[in-house]
Amino acid sequence: MAPEAELVIAAGEVPGYLAPTAALVGAAAVIGYLSARARVVPIVGFLVAGVLIGPAQLGIVENGEAVEAAADIGVILLLFTIGIEFSLERLARVWTWIAVAGGLQLVLATGAGLGLTLALGGGWRDGLFTGFLLALSSTAIVLKLLGERRESSAVRGRLALAVLIAQDLGVVAMVLVVPLLGPVTDGESAGGASLLRALLTAVAVIAVVLVVARRVMPAVLDVVARTCSPEVFLLAIVAVCFGTAYLTALAGVSVSLGAFLAGLVVSESRASSQAFAEVLPLQIVFSAVFFVSVGMLLDLGFVLAHLPLVLGTAAVVLLAKTVTTAVAATAVRIPVRTAAATGLLLAQVGEFSFVLLTVGTAAGLAPLGLAEDGAQLAVATTVLLMLVTPQLAAAGARIDRARAASGDVGPGSGGSVPTGHVAIIGWGPTALEVAASLRGRGVDVVMTTLNPDGAAQAERAGHRVVRGDPTKGEILRAAGVPEVRLVVVAEDDPEQAVRVVAAVRAVTDAPILARPLGAVDVAELAAAGADHILDRDRLSGQVLLHSVLGELGHPVALPSRGRAVVDTARVVRYAWPEGSGCGHGAMSRPVLPLAPGCVGCLQEGTEWVHLRTCLSCGYVGCCDSSPRRHARAHAGEEDHPLVASAEPGESWAYCFPDDVTVPAPAGAAPEAEPSRATSPPQ
Repeated sequence: MAPEAELVIAAGEVPGYLAPTAALVGAAAVIGYLSARARVVPIVGFLVAGVLIGPAQLGIVENGEAVEAAADIGVILLLFTIGIEFSLERLARVWTWIAVAGGLQLVLATGAGLGLTLALGGGWRDGLFTGFLLALSSTAIVLKLLGERRESSAVRGRLALAVLIAQDLGVVAMVLVVPLLGPVTDGESAGGASLLRALLTAVAVIAVVLVVARRVMPAVLDVVARTCSPEVFLLAIVAVCFGTAYLTALAGVSVSLGAFLAGLVVSESRASSQAFAEVLPLQIVFSAVFFVSVGMLLDLGFVLAHLPLVLGTAAVVLLAKTVTTAVAATAVRIPVRTAAATGLLLAQVGEFSFVLLTVGTAAGLAPLGLAEDGAQLAVATTVLLMLVTPQLAAAGARIDRARAASGDVGPGSGGSVPTGHVAIIGWGPTALEVAASLRGRGVDVVMTTLNPDGAAQAERAGHRVVRGDPTKGEILRAAGVPEVRLVVVAEDDPEQAVRVVAAVRAVTDAPILARPLGAVDVAELAAAGADHILDRDRLSGQVLLHSVLGELGHPVALPSRGRAVVDTARVVRYAWPEGSGCGHGAMSRPVLPLAPGCVGCLQEGTEWVHLRTCLSCGYVGCCDSSPRRHARAHAGEEDHPLVASAEPGESWAYCFPDDVTVPAPAGAAPEAEPSRATSPPQ
């Protein structure tokens, strides 16, 4: 068979990788969903999914090359995103807690693992390897729990973050050292000379990467960001990630170190928030595969056969991690109760321990010096402690009831997300003018845009700017959108405006004002979640008409003092209730009022009594008590039978042909008090 033919899959033939891949991803999705419904950290669900479908249980998925490759990619992307989040500036801010508390925790926990192994008769190499496994906690699980419990600003939350940073930095060295701890092979020594040579190589690689991070990469990423293409930017970021990992591997340094350094390179660019948001979906998918593959390592048969050993080991690890972390915390003058709570929060074994376990077993090392049983015992202990981490965190919270003051920004504080501000999404003269006006009135503003030139212009004007695609949840959260008072979507493209409004509505209940250019689909924007819509073309038409009439000596009359003024930017939604006795309910749709008062009366220069808004086109007309009855006239001429009251405090609607009045449904706008109307409008 020709080589080209081997690449073609015959019709009806199922590729060998498809069934296990579908089972793996499907199991992760289903159990991840169940975990979310049960308020369990999704990572725990992924672990359970792996346990169920693994070769030792149901055997649906074997540890094939495809799964291992996907898991490796997950590790690379996980380290890459951690590198992006760190940044050199952030490392400097929390350096004291990282160096003292984090460094001491690593030393104490590693020593505990070494001592335990030696006590069981193992060698010092296996003992040091065991200590490395024991020293690490789960960055992914702990940060997820802190975010969900809103404890990131508490003292124990900030301290836990500092220790985790130290651990994640320590992983880089551990991955480098562990292969050198293996038994001597081919007459070569894996001793001090090899270790020194590897460390010097790593230092040289780090130095080169830091120079690139400061001097080269920010300019390169700014050039790519100017394309304003998320696809191109994502490809560039992934190329930086895997390219750096590959180059470090060629230099004999771990790909994990390369991935972390690549993230650190990107973190120095002004486009780092955009990079993180673009890569995060990929990282989530492949990391899920990684955690599922970890669960597949667990053999329930081994756990049941050695249940006392597994439970005893988990208890010892729990005690050792809690005590060593608490002691390290007290070294930076943390109160004992808070130190103990932090110890419980970090008492699990981390996801990177699995990376070390893979590297160590390949080098001939065994946890606790127990050969093959040691690896399985390490997996079982790690999975068990990960499963109980939410309960341990809750126990720690009960021990430590003290909370950091809202204004406390001591060591470990990673910067606060703004609250009670206005978020302006988009850029241009209008957006900048609104931002400047708001700041002049003492209102805090955060601007968000994908365009680097627009971001730079806003920054020069003194505004805080978050760079990135505003349809990404991470970018919106970085801009503090979940805590805003108002969101202004100033995107020019109507389709992009709809996408941004939908993304914003997914993270906040605050009012959203949209100002697209071009053809405006009010119903689509309203369905996406917009509360106010500014149609520039329609507003320009009104201004033009007013100017023409004024020039001709027919000035448009403004509403008299005391009369209702309709907000022409506020969406009027009125889902007609079933069983109302009206057969025209399907004609009700989201609309924008066409004028601040009765359209006919404003054009004629006359007065009105009450205002009604047409629910088919937004025409504003006067009621039957007015001399001209423009609302009823419009309904007859245009066959638009439904109107809603535009008077303050009234929230009913009316059908002219069927003479039916209905109260406002939930979510109708403009918001008003519950309807007191019991009769049709006059």
